Amino acid sequence: MDKDLITSQQIRDLCQAASEAQKKFSTFSQKKIDEICKAMADTGYRKSVELAKLAVEDTGMGRFEDKITKNEFSTRDLWDIIKKMKTVGVIKEDRRKKVTEFAEPMGIVAGIIPTTNPTSTAMYKIIIALKSGNAIILSPHPRAARCTCAAAEIMKNAALKAGAPPGIIGCITEPSVEAAQRLMQHKFVNVILSTGGRAIVIAAHSSGKPAYGVGPGNVPAFIEKSANVKKAVRDIIAGKSFDNGLICSSEQTMVVEKTIDKKVRDALKNEPVYWINSDEMEKLQKLMFNEKGQLNTSVVGQTPQKIAEIAGFTVNQTIRVLLVELGGVGKEFPFSREKLSPVLGYYVVDDANCGIEVSRKITLFHGVGHTAVIHSNNKDIVRRFSEKVTALRVCVNTPAPHGSVGYSTDLVPAMTLGSGSWGGSITGDNISPMHLINIKRLVWETKPLHSGLGRDRINGESFKRKGRYSQYDDLDSTQRKHLFGSNAMTEKQVESIMDEFSKQRKTV
Repeated sequence: MDKDLITSQQIRDLCQAASEAQKKFSTFSQKKIDEICKAMADTGYRKSVELAKLAVEDTGMGRFEDKITKNEFSTRDLWDIIKKMKTVGVIKEDRRKKVTEFAEPMGIVAGIIPTTNPTSTAMYKIIIALKSGNAIILSPHPRAARCTCAAAEIMKNAALKAGAPPGIIGCITEPSVEAAQRLMQHKFVNVILSTGGRAIVIAAHSSGKPAYGVGPGNVPAFIEKSANVKKAVRDIIAGKSFDNGLICSSEQTMVVEKTIDKKVRDALKNEPVYWINSDEMEKLQKLMFNEKGQLNTSVVGQTPQKIAEIAGFTVNQTIRVLLVELGGVGKEFPFSREKLSPVLGYYVVDDANCGIEVSRKITLFHGVGHTAVIHSNNKDIVRRFSEKVTALRVCVNTPAPHGSVGYSTDLVPAMTLGSGSWGGSITGDNISPMHLINIKRLVWETKPLHSGLGRDRINGESFKRKGRYSQYDDLDSTQRKHLFGSNAMTEKQVESIMDEFSKQRKTV
């Protein structure tokens, strides 16, 4: 039978099963849902090594050790933060304003999984979807079908064992771009979580369904003269080399003040980096970018050694990052864009103002709205940097990928990072379970239309509001009876008493 027909039928079956499962799941208590999510997180954590191995074998990208870290982060670390989130029933109650908020699941989530993080992102999306009472169906990248489906199967078995209904987690076993589009457009799908290349993100936003799409990053790392230079350099190299630069929030360029340029270069001598010379730079540029400046995907997530070998030169086996000096930002400087590999640009600027401006241009050129980093101990400059740079995640004195996903900061742990309207996304948040619920609000009248207190006056003043009635919440029972009892006073008498009551509160 035709492969597309088989996949189309599988999508219909998965959506039907998910719909039935989610109806049952939506009746589960917070306690039961949390038990299921904890079981998945614990099992995923225990399987982190196995899944990391599969991810490297399937994709040929990244570093095995770092993929273990990402898998652990997307299960144990994620759960440690979100486990206390209220996602079922009443999640907030403001008695003074008389507003009660209830969580309602969105329904079925379509999770588009990238080849760059095929197991960690899969487990992360499954956990946050179920935590918020939803079902989820994954669409893996075709190059990572085996490992993504394995992650989904591990999560599914753990969920079922903990009491989840069959069908609550699904995964397309023969993925393709067309299959992802069919899933996103299916009538039973209620919301899309899309992580991947620009084309699939655009497809998600064009599906007619609510969607969280993540655009590219292009993170500048500005080292300002007040920074701890040795730590800043270590952080940048650690961030850039992590999983061979596959995380979209990893550093793409170093921006260094002239007065500390020598200190930075001296610190780099103690790091596993290799400076590209002019001849090698020409070869590397020819390999990595086409005439339009678009990135050659064959270098994505590869080691410096492999990239250098393909380009036509050699580097030592200890090298983790290739450094390229740059003279500008834009299409004529293709290394100033996102590279998704252990290749790092290097700029020298005159002062902090220039550093901020170059960083702003870098994010505007490619990766607007995503992430930027500054290493500095000058709070005024940090503030100016955050105000000027066009990124919605500004990390200070930390590796970019670790800080942006919440590993080394207190941001919500996430493998899907919104880039806001600047980057074509509906949010700039780290996506959490709270983004996958609808919030129902129960509200009581606090500013009555009728002007009379304690009686219904129908006159020309009937529809004029008279203050915030929530102020009466502080009255004791005697005062309440006096104001609102059967022998209600005139409005003028009420106002007089309330004025006196206000004076008493001020003196207390």
